[in-house]
Amino acid sequence: MTRLSSLHAVRRALRPGGVHLLWLRYQPPYHWPSTQAFLAARCIPGIETFADGVYRRSFVHAGRHGVLEATPVAGPWLQVRLHEVAPALLPGLIARLRRVYDLDARPAQIAAGLAGDALMARLLAARPGLRVPQGWDAFEQAMRTVLGQQISVAGAMTLAGRLVARHGALLQVEAAALSHVFPSAMAVAVAELEGLGMPRARAATLGTLARALLEQPNLLQPGQTLDAVLARLCSLKGIGPWSAHYLALRQVGARDALPLGDVALVKALRLLEGPQVRLAERALAWRPWRAYAAQHLWASLALTGPIGAS
Repeated sequence: MTRLSSLHAVRRALRPGGVHLLWLRYQPPYHWPSTQAFLAARCIPGIETFADGVYRRSFVHAGRHGVLEATPVAGPWLQVRLHEVAPALLPGLIARLRRVYDLDARPAQIAAGLAGDALMARLLAARPGLRVPQGWDAFEQAMRTVLGQQISVAGAMTLAGRLVARHGALLQVEAAALSHVFPSAMAVAVAELEGLGMPRARAATLGTLARALLEQPNLLQPGQTLDAVLARLCSLKGIGPWSAHYLALRQVGARDALPLGDVALVKALRLLEGPQVRLAERALAWRPWRAYAAQHLWASLALTGPIGAS
């Protein structure tokens, strides 16, 4: 077993058949039940499954198809099995996995920033180390976000499954219950998207966003300022403040993004603090960690309904 990167604290073992077994370190605590519930609710048929604590998905990296299996194990480690991945591609995939699972978050710093608010102190105590899961890649998360506009998580995943079945490529790796990879931006940009079961305007927005990402590959690049991301996204037809903030939160990694118009956030806050409370006013106390505050509010609905958006 050898150490790949002291920066990322990765341990690696090579298994027969070209399987890479990785252990990715993170700073505890980590509230795994919330991340696992988030992933399980958002599995797209054909490309993802979640069973017995193991998240599996297909992916394309550097033009090659692969499959991963991820599950937390004893100690501050996420265990990941990667199938059909060339060793040279490991650093890029490790960086992507760290983003998806928000492994580089500093839970003590986040808690210190939110615990001064009485409501957030309660939610932090209930789910210590809660993370904000990120999208696998910019294009996939953009499509998930548009598909999730104004419908339930389950409804959005049904639509996403149809999109994958019609426009995704067949998976070139043998894997039980996985049949496709997510469609490429080019495939969606030129596709006929009506007939998926959504309003015509939303289908048009999928194509608009696909073309925008082809023209501007850095549109959702992590590290941008929140204001810059919001301005660029809201200039696209069909993308309003909710979608722009959600993409900033879920893909860009903007820690202060907050989709104020999100129905689930409003519901969660009113259940916790009463029907008269206003999200925009309460959220001022949560800056600059509003993305984590939002994730806590969504997670608080776990006992009463779906958790958040797509």
